[in-house]
Amino acid sequence: MTKVQVRFRLEKPLDERTMKSIADAHSLYGMMLVHVSPALDEVIVDYDASRLKPEDVAGTLKRGGIAVIPGK
Repeated sequence: MTKVQVRFRLEKPLDERTMKSIADAHSLYGMMLVHVSPALDEVIVDYDASRLKPEDVAGTLKRGGIAVIPGK
């Protein structure tokens, strides 16, 4: 396992639904930790790079209800 951290900007301000999705995101395949930056404008993800690429992480977050902008 290769643990990597990546940051994604949030497409819109945090709301209750997005916070719930972030709280549940650690259960998504290959993701170990998902949390919000102190400025509340980014999501920080620790993931298993032997299973996922950053593009996969962004897609998985979006499918999980977390709208992010990849490529940061």
